[in-house]
Amino acid sequence: MTQLKTHQDGIPSTPGKIKMDRSPYIHRLRWQFSLAKLTFWSCLFLGLILLFFLRSTPSSSSSSYSLSSGTDSTRRSLVSTWGGPDWEKRVRDSSKIRSHNGISVLVTGAAGFVGTHVSAALKRRGDGVLGLDNFNDYYDPKLKRSRQARLERSGVFIVEGDINDSALLKKLFDVVAFTHVMHLAAQAGVRYAMQNPGSYVNSNIAGLVSLFEVCKSANPQPSIVWASSSSVYGLNNKVPFSERDRTDQPASLYAATKKAGEEIAHTYNHIYGLSITGLRFFTVYGPWGRPDMAYFFFTRDILKGKPIPIFEGPNHGTVARDFTYVDDIVKGCLGSLDTAEKSTGSGGKKKGPAQLRIFNLGNTSPVPVTTLVSILERLLKKKANRVMLKMPRNGDVQFTHANITLAQTELGYKPTTDLQTGLKKFVRWYLSYYSDSGSKKRSDE
Repeated sequence: MTQLKTHQDGIPSTPGKIKMDRSPYIHRLRWQFSLAKLTFWSCLFLGLILLFFLRSTPSSSSSSYSLSSGTDSTRRSLVSTWGGPDWEKRVRDSSKIRSHNGISVLVTGAAGFVGTHVSAALKRRGDGVLGLDNFNDYYDPKLKRSRQARLERSGVFIVEGDINDSALLKKLFDVVAFTHVMHLAAQAGVRYAMQNPGSYVNSNIAGLVSLFEVCKSANPQPSIVWASSSSVYGLNNKVPFSERDRTDQPASLYAATKKAGEEIAHTYNHIYGLSITGLRFFTVYGPWGRPDMAYFFFTRDILKGKPIPIFEGPNHGTVARDFTYVDDIVKGCLGSLDTAEKSTGSGGKKKGPAQLRIFNLGNTSPVPVTTLVSILERLLKKKANRVMLKMPRNGDVQFTHANITLAQTELGYKPTTDLQTGLKKFVRWYLSYYSDSGSKKRSDE
């Protein structure tokens, strides 16, 4: 009777559900099996992480490394050599200040369009200048190499490396105590973002954070001036664009990454005491420019007799840009460097409020793209084959116009080059550069 009662006690009160007896031995076996399985997968996962780390992180003591962006290894594949006594001597010599009250500046993107002009201007006035560039192939690397050769003739050494390589950046700051950083390295272009969005995040966001991380830990911390963009104004309809206007409606991924950069700059200024000045460039043009810009490829295609696409807004609306000559932009960059206050942090810790600024650098005189083409026709003495098209939904905006009152007041910024004069200088350079390049190419064949 007792056994029957014990047996019935083990029967569940809910019909159809049988409660199985699980002995402690079975529980222990299953627990041990689960633990072993968990340990195996944990070790495998940790092993993969370690393998990835060892393969992707270059040694700071190594003199050579292979670097790719992770988002686009084919486009940004980079093999570079750095380190060693000879290399360090070149870095120090290039960074040496040769004028009274001069500054030492690390210029990222030094083989780029604006970077080349800024580096040359700094060197001419006796500042110490060291360039950094990864020479990617977003456009013809031969043009970047020509800029590099031009700078090296004036005494500017460009280190070949990437801003995402923290080991290289730390090494540069170990060798030279830079007073300033002019950060111009970026993935440029509005339309290309639709083809390769990862490159914009890698360069314009991850690269900016990488640079800020090294700068915040440097002792002393440098003052930083960096290139934002007029693209941050996005769908803003109020003109001219003022630094106080809203910038929360980007029209392209490029604009969004630049806006993100401005917020990241605010964060590093607030937490670490970095002195940071952002510059919103408006459609920069001039000699040694970028081949992906309209004035550049319009010139090429007019000379070749190819059709050139000219976009128009809704209801045949005019598309206009605040074209700004590169020499005027350089003046704004140098003015920003000269008026930048010292950072207030040390060893990654903020010791007081630091300067945080943002400026428009434009020409304040928007010009229709059709007028740009007419000027090029006169300078090239050749008629353009114009093809009018509706503006595509690819991130471009119809109109840009800079309010430069703040830059005038605080930087003494005053653009002096109109579009006719600037394009004349560009066309003269273009014809000379590509004529020489063609001659060299023919002589090599």
